[in-house]
Amino acid sequence: MIPASFDYVAASSVEQAIALLEQHGDDAKLLAGGHSLLPMMKLRLARPGVLVDLGRLPGLRGVTRAARGLEIGALTTHAEVAASAEVAAFAPVLAEAAAAVGDVQVRHRGTLGGSAAHADAASDEPAALLALEAQFEIAASTGTRTVAASEFFVDMFTTALEPSEVLTTVIVPRPALASAYVKLPHPASHYPVVGVACVLEVSGGKIEGARLAVTGVGSVPFRATHVEALLTGLSVRDHAKMESVCAQTARGVEARSDTYAGAEYRAAMADVIAARAVIAAAQRG
Repeated sequence: MIPASFDYVAASSVEQAIALLEQHGDDAKLLAGGHSLLPMMKLRLARPGVLVDLGRLPGLRGVTRAARGLEIGALTTHAEVAASAEVAAFAPVLAEAAAAVGDVQVRHRGTLGGSAAHADAASDEPAALLALEAQFEIAASTGTRTVAASEFFVDMFTTALEPSEVLTTVIVPRPALASAYVKLPHPASHYPVVGVACVLEVSGGKIEGARLAVTGVGSVPFRATHVEALLTGLSVRDHAKMESVCAQTARGVEARSDTYAGAEYRAAMADVIAARAVIAAAQRG
């Protein structure tokens, strides 16, 4: 499979990348790790006239503890996120989601920001970012703005990013030690058929708050807020009750179907994977 012809520009700064996006409009696409965009180009599902490569930009890679939380450059690879001691100590759920992405090759080339901006309905890290209430710092020619994860993921392959904006930083505002990510992977692609990220707030052996985000089921990652409410007040040792309240995790969501997994199966497995994620998070509480 060969993509349609295109021009290639390696941007030397965020400002140049933005200027190129403004110049070429819808004909331009940003290239980060390439593991989402390039397969679509080979299938000619995407046919950009200009590829703007962000891979050589300085300052968009790495993990830093800062006053506003854990800052992760958008070009940080999945492998770097998974291996980061800072991420593992601050938000285990994100380290686990990054470690679960694809295979070794994908994890070493694909990026956290690229995955978020691509917004595939079956993607691991967006669930973790939603459960962590992460924020996305976005650059434009008019300045920067910050968008909450709850507003960033709009629909399948659709985010709050405007056509001439560049995602530069992912911010995890608060530590989430009692957290975990569990998924049911597709046996060939390793995409999540169902993936669940759980973040618990625990005090005195009780769950004081819960955030449960699900990917792979609907067209966009979502919070199972009805389950979150039922988890509040439970003992971290009451695993049977956790399994019980995770029933109908995908309630109110139109589950997707494909040749591997039907909608009914996905919805049923959401209950199972949610319970496993909650129990795993509770064991860290």
